Amino acid sequence: MSQPAQAPHNPLLDKLHPYPFERLRALTQNVKPNPALKAISLGIGEPKHPAPALIGEALMASLGSLSAYPPTAGDPALRSAISGWLQRRYGLAVDAATQILPVNGSREALFALAQTVIDPTRPGATVVCPNPFYQIYEGAALLAGAQTAFANSDPKRNFAADWSQIDAATWARTQLLYVCSPGNPTGAVMPLSEWEQLFELSDRYGFVIASDECYSEIYFRDEPPLSGLEAAAKLGRSDFSNLIAFTSLSKRSNVPGLRSGFVAGDAALIKKFLLYRTYHGSAMSPIVQAASIAAWGDEQHVINNRAQYRAKFAQVTPVLAEVLDVALPDASFYLWAAVPGGDDVDYALQLLAQYNVAVLPGSLLARPAHGVNPGAGRIRMALVAEVDECLEAAHRIAEFTRSYSPPSSPSL
Repeated sequence: MSQPAQAPHNPLLDKLHPYPFERLRALTQNVKPNPALKAISLGIGEPKHPAPALIGEALMASLGSLSAYPPTAGDPALRSAISGWLQRRYGLAVDAATQILPVNGSREALFALAQTVIDPTRPGATVVCPNPFYQIYEGAALLAGAQTAFANSDPKRNFAADWSQIDAATWARTQLLYVCSPGNPTGAVMPLSEWEQLFELSDRYGFVIASDECYSEIYFRDEPPLSGLEAAAKLGRSDFSNLIAFTSLSKRSNVPGLRSGFVAGDAALIKKFLLYRTYHGSAMSPIVQAASIAAWGDEQHVINNRAQYRAKFAQVTPVLAEVLDVALPDASFYLWAAVPGGDDVDYALQLLAQYNVAVLPGSLLARPAHGVNPGAGRIRMALVAEVDECLEAAHRIAEFTRSYSPPSSPSL
């Protein structure tokens, strides 16, 4: 009896790498964490602070709107609320009708934009990413039919991406550049001079810049992080040519389950992106839109949230700095620490086994490029839980590190 023909599938799916947490689960499947200690996870960057009551109230008050289909472009009131926030936060004049589009969280939009702007028929279509990086960038590039190129972070420059590692031939093939500022996992914030460099490259080679800014409201310096849109305006690029910025309520307002954010920037790109999303069926729910209007219109809960992170990092960072090479980042809610011996995987597995604390090995967040894996030898710790739990984890990590003996050969 003949076998049925195999169903076709998109061959580009075969190029996707397992997600970092899938790889970590595989590595830890035979690890038995110390049962005498309560499990603490610093691995996943999922906000744990309580969601502000005003968002829940807005959700409940808008339940009647579920009987209507929402427009993909979003309610004008939501686009106006976002425009108002951009003006208050960055001093920007952004047209709510043509330069703003609500999205179902920045992750969804970061992926979808690549499908909109990449032309896979052009030879060598390339997407440039920072390294380490948010793996959505790579997956979006591969499924759009492009190849990837990586700019490694430079520890000597506060872990900023070294864009000079990308040569002229690669820039000439580049169609999309992903930028993450504040960075994940490093927390580094790009200065105006770096934005100017990237805009010049974009003008010369014609690529689009996707600026991932989802950590913009959690920062530890006096000066708030610079947005790509703000940088463009300061440099006289008020039309935001070839620039799209992505912002989310997940970290700002502690509502990752709401799946709400927006993109803003170049009106011509927004128009194309709206066309794609109209077919993609990605309109934001009316009740989510109502809750988002409430969230973008209130700043006090954001101030309170930032104060919690600042207090938490002020207590936790010194404990870890006694035993690890780690410092307060510019922004975000991660600590990016070097481990003794340089084997981040072994360190993470031993820490889990002995002290029941989960961290993410940095090598899983990066790709080998320019002769190195820039995440190797480091771990990412997400300080998203309440301060007591994070402090308990820090003390366990400190105790573990003082007795840790690195292996003679690396785990990966």
